[in-house]
Amino acid sequence: MKDPVTEGGLFYRRALMAGAVVLILFLALVGRLFYLQVLSYEEYVAKADRNRISTIPLAPTRGLIYDRNGVVLAENRTSFSLEVMLEKTRDVDALIEELSSVITISDDDRERFAQERRQRRKGRAIPIRTRLSEKEVAQFSVNQHRFPAVSLRGQLIRHYPFGEQFVHAIGYVGRINDREWEKLDQANYAATSHIGKVGLERFYEQVLHGAVGYQEIETDVHDRLVRVLNRVAPIDGKDLHLHLDSELQFAALSMLGEQRGVIVAIDPNDGGVLALVSAPGFDPNPFVTGIDSLSYRALNESPDAPMFNRAINGVYPPGSTVKPHLALAGLMSGVTQPSRKVWDPGWYQLPGDERKYRDFNWHLGGHGWVDLHTSIIISCDTYFYDMANRMGIDVLHDYMQRFGFGQKTGLDVYEEASGLLPSSEWKRRARKQAWYPGETLSVGIGQGYWNATSLQLVSSTAALANGGKRYQLQLVDALGVMDNRQDLPAQLAEHQLNAIPPEHLKLVRDAMKDVVHGARGTARKAFTGIDYLAAGKTGTAQVASYAQDAKYDATKVEERFRDNALFVGYAPYDKPKIAVIVLVENVMGGGGSNAAPLARRVIDAYLEKNGRD
Repeated sequence: MKDPVTEGGLFYRRALMAGAVVLILFLALVGRLFYLQVLSYEEYVAKADRNRISTIPLAPTRGLIYDRNGVVLAENRTSFSLEVMLEKTRDVDALIEELSSVITISDDDRERFAQERRQRRKGRAIPIRTRLSEKEVAQFSVNQHRFPAVSLRGQLIRHYPFGEQFVHAIGYVGRINDREWEKLDQANYAATSHIGKVGLERFYEQVLHGAVGYQEIETDVHDRLVRVLNRVAPIDGKDLHLHLDSELQFAALSMLGEQRGVIVAIDPNDGGVLALVSAPGFDPNPFVTGIDSLSYRALNESPDAPMFNRAINGVYPPGSTVKPHLALAGLMSGVTQPSRKVWDPGWYQLPGDERKYRDFNWHLGGHGWVDLHTSIIISCDTYFYDMANRMGIDVLHDYMQRFGFGQKTGLDVYEEASGLLPSSEWKRRARKQAWYPGETLSVGIGQGYWNATSLQLVSSTAALANGGKRYQLQLVDALGVMDNRQDLPAQLAEHQLNAIPPEHLKLVRDAMKDVVHGARGTARKAFTGIDYLAAGKTGTAQVASYAQDAKYDATKVEERFRDNALFVGYAPYDKPKIAVIVLVENVMGGGGSNAAPLARRVIDAYLEKNGRD
């Protein structure tokens, strides 16, 4: 039987409890609302603004590179690429497969994407395709709604209009890797994807790059730009203006043709580099956006080593091209005099040593009595064997160091080699062995342990031409835009040829003039018919050793083991405007027939344009 009183009490208690629960929930809701709207107001307003307002870094425009005539050697071109933001997709592989139905994506594109994905910096998009054509841009644009994780990005990309013709002179840029990123000012490179890898592009990276800018933008919920709130413009990089003459560079390249070798021409009056050719070369443009593996392997494995910069990194036996320098050292050290004569039977022999060190014309019986002047003109090895033996390796080392051998010339690149100028101390330290007198004889004709760079040879020859001043070699003449250039003054090298007696220098210079103009000069045929006075020295350097009684026959030697041909010289003789070195690898014949004719044509081309006076 129902008890109305009891049921009424039960209902009342339940209603009271339900009301209490509702009240508690309501108070909790009000409390939370109060917390969010009042106590946490500032925090959530800031978060909301961060979702709505973004700071976008703005890349500066990289400075251009010009030759001395205003010809652009490195420029920036607009290029479109497709980039994937990994945070916006769950299945990258599926995305790429679907994307490949719209845009061609090669195996190399996929491989490069995978590599960059492993090295990716968080928050940065990864390019899956670069250098899109106009048709490809249009194809993707109409399908863009299908790929929210993929964006089409237009940017300025480095371009080298002359391809391989200047690559060894100015270098190239490439994408920033992890190792480089760790060393960079990351804030300044926040919007930059490329950096100078080698050459001028690397040495002047900070000058060329400029300073990053930024802008604050407001976007809607779909990430679309609503308005720009604030903008600080980037500071563009400065331009480089080179001493380099592109016309002379083209001429030098055409003269070398298919041969492997080096031509470097400089102004003896300030060390400015007028031409810098290392042949063969390679097109740097594919390296900017990422060269495919097949093409890279072909370059890397080529027996002609086109990626090797012979002009800057190459070290070679200087051969007879250093005999004028050695003659000056002999005169200054007092071990020889202009009147001193040496009998040349075709060989030289150290006292107590059975070995005969041969002159190059040993099979003809030698040159007979030879003095210093004649020894340079006819390139007599025996005279220099004798002089080097009496000078000794350490005195020889000291004088040749003043010419800059065994050290960098100071050219404005990081990759320059130092070469090797040997001494007894060097051999003790490097080889743990004593120095032998016979080794001094080899060094005395520019062979043996002595290795020099082409830059050292042309720099030291320019010092002979200008009376003894040695300048740091420089590719860059000025920085900045055309109408506001900051000139870079010429710099003297650390070691100078101070206090050269004028009569000694004149004797050496006159002998170099007779190498070109004298009846017995080794370069006379190459310079026949010129209407100016020039001076120089030929050289033929062995690249392989032969037994003492063996006769070298270039026709029976593998091409890679044939001699190198060299010529160093300058012109005009009285007021030098150009000094040049030509080195041709592995040739039939010597420097007089292979290198000197090319040097004459380089000098002709320059003086024809710039005058002989």
